[in-house]
Amino acid sequence: MSSKLVFVLLAALVLSAALCKAAVLPMVASELRCQCIKTHSTPFHPKYIKELRVIESGPHCPNSEIIVKIVTKEGEEGKEVCLDPTAKWVQKVVQVFLKRELRKKHEKK
Repeated sequence: MSSKLVFVLLAALVLSAALCKAAVLPMVASELRCQCIKTHSTPFHPKYIKELRVIESGPHCPNSEIIVKIVTKEGEEGKEVCLDPTAKWVQKVVQVFLKRELRKKHEKK
């Protein structure tokens, strides 16, 4: 093998490794910090919630976080909103979603 071919292969390997690392960094950076900067405090009906995620506190964030995807006009992507997990209305919404999921599981059986 010529030295030029070895150099080209080595350069291609280094470039591909750098591109892979650059693609992974934004994802890792977003997972190692709190997702919610501020929370929505005005109560709204659970029927407007398309999806609900609960992220427990941990080394990435000292706060438990509740993130919901709100149903918007037809055909539009839902907007994500952070809710205050200590608010009574948010706790009730989480209970509604838990009951809904349990009901779905029992219906599938």
